[in-house]
Amino acid sequence: MAHQEIIFAGFGGQGILSMGKFLAYAGLDEGLNVSWFPSYGPEMRGGTSNCSVIIDEDPIGSPLVVDASTVVVMNRPSLDKFESHVVPGGLLIIDSDLVNREPERTDIDIIKIPAQTAAEEVGSKKIANMVLLGALVERTKIVPMEALLHALKAHGKEQFYELNKKALEKGAEYARK
Repeated sequence: MAHQEIIFAGFGGQGILSMGKFLAYAGLDEGLNVSWFPSYGPEMRGGTSNCSVIIDEDPIGSPLVVDASTVVVMNRPSLDKFESHVVPGGLLIIDSDLVNREPERTDIDIIKIPAQTAAEEVGSKKIANMVLLGALVERTKIVPMEALLHALKAHGKEQFYELNKKALEKGAEYARK
């Protein structure tokens, strides 16, 4: 696993910070060096929210991500703001239910997932973030899926574990297409 820098972005209340947190916990559980850096507007729910996660075998110098290997966006303002931050050859994962424009980049890998629809099929729109996270882990292999599931079980709410697990699996399916 090489050094990976990820930006998760969307509206407050979409579980943006949770996506990053669970990924960071999974990295820690795998014995990797991890940085989780949240950022959100004063509005909180409904305002913009993003976080960056760095996972590496080597020590991490700074938690700031400028050139991201992967960006996950859950709304159009986030695509507008962070599309340019993906390194050439990097990955952009988009919730195509909420982003109403095509990405402009042609030098990156793009996965478009109707995450709201997929999450609703699994049981709740509130877990659209987990669908996208499942796609990220499947495509990048940043951590084993088992490590992510363990992090969810250890650090998430137990009553949502099975639902989140299904959402992660659904996202992984999209990444394999």
